[in-house]
Amino acid sequence: MRQDGTGPRKPRIALIHRPKYDDWSLPKGKLLPGESPWRAALREVEEETGLRCRLIAPLPAQYYLANGRPKEVRYWAAVPVSGEFRPNREVDRMKWLKPGKARAKLTHDRDRELIDALLLQLAETGDGPPQVGGG
Repeated sequence: MRQDGTGPRKPRIALIHRPKYDDWSLPKGKLLPGESPWRAALREVEEETGLRCRLIAPLPAQYYLANGRPKEVRYWAAVPVSGEFRPNREVDRMKWLKPGKARAKLTHDRDRELIDALLLQLAETGDGPPQVGGG
């Protein structure tokens, strides 16, 4: 698949390693006041990975407790259009993996559900976006 999201290449999932939590997860973050979830997803993915992306389609939202507080995270399938990964304070490593390897590498079971949702969406639409990100 080319960077513009077209072509026959199989999807790849961008996983990030967060040293603060020592986990492998999908890019995600917090909304700024007045920010829409889709704008937050684009901003957070770029902040964490250095990649500017085009959102393709929404994926299921996740709801869970973080430090005892309820959290909602909305995710999208996305395609990078420019940029390159550079380690930063929040994310020290990033790997592009095939879906099966991504599922195995993820630390949290809830993130595996997003890989499944992405694959189901790809099967239904015939698209092949290589990344999942949330805000």
